Amino acid sequence: MSMMSSRARFRPTVFTRALFLAGSVCGAIPAAADTWPEFRGPTGQGISAATGLPTEWSATKNVAWKQAVPGTGWSSPVVAAGRIYLTTAVTAAGSKTPSLRVLSLDAATGSMGWDTEVFTPAEARPQAIHRKNSEASPTPILADGKLFVHFGHHGTAALDLGGKILWRNRDLGYEAMHGNGGSPVLVGDRLIFSADGSDSPFVVALDTATGHVAWKISRPAGPRQKFSFATPLLITVAGQPQVISPGSGAVSALDPRDGRELWRVRYGGGYSVVPRPVYAHGLLYIGTGYNRADLLVIRPDGSGDVTDTHIAWRTTKGAPLTPSVVVVGDELYAVNDAGLASCWDAKTGAVHWQEKIEGNYSASPIAAGDHLYFLNETGLTTILRASRTFTKVAANALDEPTLASFAVVANSLLIRTATQLYRIGPQAAPRPLSSAP
Repeated sequence: MSMMSSRARFRPTVFTRALFLAGSVCGAIPAAADTWPEFRGPTGQGISAATGLPTEWSATKNVAWKQAVPGTGWSSPVVAAGRIYLTTAVTAAGSKTPSLRVLSLDAATGSMGWDTEVFTPAEARPQAIHRKNSEASPTPILADGKLFVHFGHHGTAALDLGGKILWRNRDLGYEAMHGNGGSPVLVGDRLIFSADGSDSPFVVALDTATGHVAWKISRPAGPRQKFSFATPLLITVAGQPQVISPGSGAVSALDPRDGRELWRVRYGGGYSVVPRPVYAHGLLYIGTGYNRADLLVIRPDGSGDVTDTHIAWRTTKGAPLTPSVVVVGDELYAVNDAGLASCWDAKTGAVHWQEKIEGNYSASPIAAGDHLYFLNETGLTTILRASRTFTKVAANALDEPTLASFAVVANSLLIRTATQLYRIGPQAAPRPLSSAP
């Protein structure tokens, strides 16, 4: 395991703040309903505090606005202070590499604001990409008046909310397999993400002020297929912050100060791991990837290799390869890639129901109040009641392909399709011009 930097470089005041944030995530306390700062929202676990989210819509009904989005990308939008931020990859005719860009939109009207090129086509690193991926799949993070954007092996950058680039890092090129996918996690003044390519996978932390590498650790030896696409999750256990980082063959808990591995659970040959971990009831819910998905439920209070001692329960039927899961109350909900929706007792794994819903799934679901929202790959959203009894509330079609996960702003849903960004819900009052960044 290789290391760069040291524990001493993690500033105590920032670390204290990170502990507070970790505690907030672990308690699944959603932030204000008009803020959606990262992949899967304020907790990183698909929970929204919004009330009155719509349950009926179509491509023309209950659409506050839709805005054409240039280029391609499956990143989710992030939202704060009345603005939406979105990454995209724009490839000119005849070019083999894209311009990697960040867009700012007005949340009330959908109108385009600034459009910043972060990496030019000459700087992008051409590599083969899977048909269900894009050059702009990782979701940005908003924090402290900054926007952190990650384009996998192409590079990472920070911008201010006016679109000015503050720093860029292109020093971490690696052999991506099928493109990029995993988003970063923010821990105090560390931006942490996985670089699980086809060879020599690693996890790295960048200093949020400069973009310089704070630490970098190699993944332990794993299966032959080394590539994965998971997004880490910050939790805290007995006062110790842990960055839960799934990779091929194993999930590791890392100390965010220096990347030191705290514990590990192995899952054999599992690779191409995509789902983001979820933490509730003192348990971690982890997907193990291809070729057969398992759902592992782990007690995160161990040390070293805890594969044989800390798995609370596990299941295969209904375990997703791609979508993340969501916990509401005492129940765990999921949909697998083929559309089998499931509800388990989150603590014991007892099955309450398993029912087929329409379509194939890549996007991760969200929960708001007593509703669960599942978005399939054709743009159909199935809404279920969060209950031990299977209850279908509605099904709403946009009839446009999508692989991106939801975002929420106020009492509306944001849905990114192949060509458009939709705000589903009532018309919003425009914010005063003086308040826009």
